[in-house]
Amino acid sequence: MSLVQGRDYYIENGFWVFTEKFHIEKGMCCENQCRHCPYQSKTELKPEIKENLQSYLQKEYPSSDESN
Repeated sequence: MSLVQGRDYYIENGFWVFTEKFHIEKGMCCENQCRHCPYQSKTELKPEIKENLQSYLQKEYPSSDESN
């Protein structure tokens, strides 16, 4: 799997932040308390994510860290 900045992750203060889209496509929670984790359990998506799945898969993120 090839990661694309702005789609699968963005960089904030030098750290990679993975998007909801990345986590949804991964298919399960890694239990690392990720900022954009869409899961309420190991494999169950949060209800609000399930209801609006297409919008989460199309969401745009910054493509670079503009604070540098």
